[in-house]
Amino acid sequence: MPLSLRTTPADGPLWWIHKRRLAMLLPPALVTLLIACTSVPLPPWTPANAPATSAPGGAETSKPPPPVAVETFPVAPPATFGPPTAPANQPAPYSEAVAARFAAPSVSYSTPGLQSGRIAFTSQSEIQAWLRDQAASASRSGIKAAVLPFGKSQRGETLEALVLTRGSATDPAALMATGRPTVLLIGQQHGDEPAGSEALLVIARELAQGLLQATLERINVVIVARANPDGADQNQRGTTGGLDMNRDHLLLNTPEAQALAALTRDYLPTVVVNAHEYSPVNLFLEKFGAVQKFDALLQYATNANTSEFLTKAAEEWYRRPLLAALKGQGLTTEWYYTTSSDLADRKVSMGDLRPDSGRNVGGLKNAVSLLVQSRGTGLGRLHIQRRVHTHVTALSSVLASTAQRAVELSQLRPYIDKAISAQACKGEAIVQAAPTEAQYDLVMLDPVSGTDKAVTVDWDSALALRSLKTRARPCGYWLSAASSTAVERLRLHGVKVLRITEPGSLLGDSYREISRSEGERQDGREPVPGASPIVLAQVSLTRSVVDVARGSYYVPLNQPLGNLVLAALEPDTQSSYFANRILDGLQSTVRVMVEPNLKLEELL
Repeated sequence: MPLSLRTTPADGPLWWIHKRRLAMLLPPALVTLLIACTSVPLPPWTPANAPATSAPGGAETSKPPPPVAVETFPVAPPATFGPPTAPANQPAPYSEAVAARFAAPSVSYSTPGLQSGRIAFTSQSEIQAWLRDQAASASRSGIKAAVLPFGKSQRGETLEALVLTRGSATDPAALMATGRPTVLLIGQQHGDEPAGSEALLVIARELAQGLLQATLERINVVIVARANPDGADQNQRGTTGGLDMNRDHLLLNTPEAQALAALTRDYLPTVVVNAHEYSPVNLFLEKFGAVQKFDALLQYATNANTSEFLTKAAEEWYRRPLLAALKGQGLTTEWYYTTSSDLADRKVSMGDLRPDSGRNVGGLKNAVSLLVQSRGTGLGRLHIQRRVHTHVTALSSVLASTAQRAVELSQLRPYIDKAISAQACKGEAIVQAAPTEAQYDLVMLDPVSGTDKAVTVDWDSALALRSLKTRARPCGYWLSAASSTAVERLRLHGVKVLRITEPGSLLGDSYREISRSEGERQDGREPVPGASPIVLAQVSLTRSVVDVARGSYYVPLNQPLGNLVLAALEPDTQSSYFANRILDGLQSTVRVMVEPNLKLEELL
C-alpha cells in the first residue's frame, strides 16, 4: 500500500510501513554528551599562528601558517582581506523588551571572530589556521584528519573542508571502507549569515580534541565552515556575481556550488546539514507588526520525488531529537518559513519544494538533508553567542543522532539507492508539485512589549504535497552530442552518463513546444537573486522511433541519482536544464521509453 506524505505542521509524518515506532530520544550516554558539549566553556583561541594585530576594518596581519604534521594538502596563501561586519554597538532593530527575550547562554564560545572587542567575524585566513590546528590536535589523538582544498570561489579564494575519521585515511575510499555514515556540515552559503560558520569552528574543535570526539567511533565528519568566502568578505547574501548559491545546487552555475557538488559526489555523505540564519524583522514587522521569536527554524528535504523512507528518517531520527535538544537549552523552534516582499501578500510559506536548494538536492542524492536557521540575519553581532549556541546545540544533536543510528543508516542508504534504481521504466514520476494551503497559528513577538503575539496566517505547507504534473517514468534520457555542458554538470553530481559509440535507434518520447514565455526563477516567494531569465515552456510528447548519432549520450535512470536526473531533464519546470539554457533546445532531449539496444561506453 503506498504511503502518504500528507501531514499537518503539528503532526509530522506518519509511522513506518511496518508500524514499528522509532525511538524519539537519544540514549543516556549521548544525551550527556550533547548537554556537556553545549554547556562547557571552551578555552580562548590561541593557535601558534594567531594574528599578531588586527588592522582597521578587520584586515588581519598574520604570520604564514606553519607546517602541520598531519595528512593535509597544499594551502593557498592567506587572504589579505577580512569580512567586515556591523560594529559591536550596533543598536538593536527592536525594543529592549524584545532584546531581553534573547539572553546570552551560560556558555561563552571562543573562536577568532567571537573574541571580545572584535568588529569582524572570523576571517578566511583565520578559518584556514583554525582548521589546521584542529587537524593537528586530532592527529595527536589517533584521529585521521586532513584539511582538503576542494575548489575555488569566483574571486579565487580556496574552499576548504576538514575531514575527520577513525578510518585508515581521509580520502573518500578510506571513509567508505569504514562502513560508517559520513556527515557533511556546511556553513555560510550566504555570506551575511555568520553564526553557522562560527559554530562549525566550535564543532570542529570539539570533534578534534573535545567532547564530541566519541562520535567519531561510529561516524565520519566533513566540515565546510564557509562555503561562500567572497560573500562573507563583502557581507552580502550572494556570491561575487550576486547569485544565491543555495539556489544553484542543481544547475551548478557558480564555482562554489560546483565544488560542493564534487565534494558530495566523492564523499557520499549519508547526512547533510546546511547551517543558515534568517531575518527576524524587516518584512514580518511591516506585514504583521511583529518580530520573529524562534531561535531555530528547521526543515528537511521536501522535494516531491524524495524517498519517503528518507523523509521518515529525517523526521523521526533527527528532527524530533533536535526539538528536544534545543528545548533542553531553552531555545525555541518552528518549521522554517518565509514570506514575499509584497506587503499585501500575507501568506507565509515553508521552505520551497523546488529541486534547486541545498536541502532539496541533498534529498535527491538520497541523504538525510537538514536545514537549520538561527535567528540572526541583519542583527550584526547582536545575540551572537545565543545564535552560535543554537547551531552548536543543533549540530551536536545531529552528530549524536547519526552515531546512535549508524547501523540503521548504513542499511538505509543502500536500500534507497537500490529502490530508486529499480523504478526506471516503471510507474509515474512527479514533474511538478505544489504545497497545500492551510491556516497556521504562528507565534511572533510584540515589537514594543516583547510579549508573545499569536498571528493566524495563510500557510503553504511543504509537508503536504499536491501533484500538479506527472509523467510515465522513462528508462532514461537521450542527449544530443551538443549537450556537453549538461553532461558535465550531471557528472559533477555523480550521475552516470554513457556515450553512444555507434549510430542506432531507440523508442522514445520527443518534446514538442506548445507555448513559450520568458520569466524569472522563483525562490519560494521571490525571484532568485542574480538568476538569469528562464524559458517557461508548455510541451506535449510525441512517441516515435528516434535515430541517434554516434557521440550523443544516454543517461539511464536505473541508478541511485535517477530522481535528480528527472529534476534536471524534464524541461517544463523552472529548475530544469532546458529552462535555464544549459540545454540548447527541446530537440536536445528524448525520453527513452524502452531499454535501448545501443553500443555504449561509460564516460571516465
